[in-house]
Amino acid sequence: MPLSHDVVIVGAGPTGLTLAAELKLAGVDVALVERRTDQSVAGSRAGGLHARTLEVFDQRGIAGRFLAQGQTVPVVGFNLAALAIDDLPTRHPYTLALWQHRIERVLAEWVDELGVPVLRGIDADGFAQDDAGVELALADGRCLRACYLVGCDGARSRIRKAAGIGFPGWDATTSWLIAEADTAEEPQWGLHEDAHGVHAIGRTEDGRARIVLTERRLAPGGDPTLKDVRGALAGIYGTDFGIHSPTWVSRFTDMARQAAEYRRGRVLLAGDAAHVHPPLGGQGLNLGVQDAVNLGWKLAQVVAGLTSGALLDTYHAERHPVAARVLRNTMAQVALRRTDTRSRALRGMFAELLQVDEARRRLAAEMSGLDVRYDLGAGHPLLGRRMPDLDFDTTHGPLRTYALLHGARPLLLDFDVPGGSTSRRPGRIGSGTCARAARAPGTCRRTAPSPPPPPCWCGRTATSPGSATAAMPDSPTPSPPGSARPRARPGLSVKPAPDRPSRHAALRTPPAGVVAMMTALPLCIA
Repeated sequence: MPLSHDVVIVGAGPTGLTLAAELKLAGVDVALVERRTDQSVAGSRAGGLHARTLEVFDQRGIAGRFLAQGQTVPVVGFNLAALAIDDLPTRHPYTLALWQHRIERVLAEWVDELGVPVLRGIDADGFAQDDAGVELALADGRCLRACYLVGCDGARSRIRKAAGIGFPGWDATTSWLIAEADTAEEPQWGLHEDAHGVHAIGRTEDGRARIVLTERRLAPGGDPTLKDVRGALAGIYGTDFGIHSPTWVSRFTDMARQAAEYRRGRVLLAGDAAHVHPPLGGQGLNLGVQDAVNLGWKLAQVVAGLTSGALLDTYHAERHPVAARVLRNTMAQVALRRTDTRSRALRGMFAELLQVDEARRRLAAEMSGLDVRYDLGAGHPLLGRRMPDLDFDTTHGPLRTYALLHGARPLLLDFDVPGGSTSRRPGRIGSGTCARAARAPGTCRRTAPSPPPPPCWCGRTATSPGSATAAMPDSPTPSPPGSARPRARPGLSVKPAPDRPSRHAALRTPPAGVVAMMTALPLCIA
């Protein structure tokens, strides 16, 4: 008889790990299936977390784990420009430079602390779904039964293909070689541009050379070799710098594709399984983490029987447009990197435009993920935007919004309680529970849930009712009444996060090595 879980996730990369944690925090029985035997990653791969992703992790109380290991730089990369973001409205006005293997290690430790089972060294071998659930066949002959299956298994997703979900988009026009290796000679560090494109050489954590080279023509399929890298280096720099002992050689292209639907029945997609694009600007890993946080609370609500499966359709409705825009801006960056005279002229005009603060801020907010707005219909200008991390001055001490979201539960902030009293003490967070029935293995039957109040925070006031706002666990903001700025209340004053000089402002012009690794090519932050 197959093992039974509420949700099975295929793929334990950053997206799958984040989704597993979100579900576990919500009380869902979730399991991960991962083909790797451990969390090691070939090569440095992605190299950073953007401001919005750091906000998401801050909402779960783990942002400090990443910050302790990385380097903050108050810019985001767009094409060859470093756009300052230290004046954007966030507690994290910077990009955190941190390699993917460290990011995954932090997430894996978090998931382990939460007690999520991970089946390692096993491939998914297909699935069958019916009205009651999904049965996943594993390559070792075992089966897992779940209410829902989520494919977080990368660009070549077996789950997406088995579900018959289309993956339309644009074929590759350009390819890059990437390698990490030792060199006998000192390489030419930094950026180098020639008639064929932009190239870059930076350092890995252990001092090796990390090389990204634009190929003269679109390369055919197949894995590249050290010989290919040597030839490309000699053609670009006139020498191969005595490159030897590679730890990673790979190739990527500017192919851009997106799943036609993020949900088919009881099967859902997230991360690279749902969208692929060139890693310009370092958006891929961040996009997948934010997919996971949007999907997690919705899936938890449906599994618990608190709402119908129709809620899962909002996952596609909200996240598909966000990824579509990322595909658009990465394709634009590829176009801006072309080296013909007309493209250079366009690049120059674009660089001048970005000297205008409003243009720079708008594009920087898009690249950092801070400007995402879900279409929740007409209403207040803040409707569908991210919940700000407000500071609360209360009679019970200071609080901030994100500290109230660590449990990944819905949050209600009510600043007007009729009659000047409330059944909850100011500063208390209530947590709801859901009654569940015993179920047979492989079924998804639940008892009708007892309707708990959403976790909330209530404040005393003697004023009229009507000033409240709510945030779901991925913190889109519903429409608050009145002014966009919170009003002070007797006994409960609320103020936004203070406008303070960033301690990172001195890094407005980041070190040359960081610029090389962030803005040269799709170098590291993906």
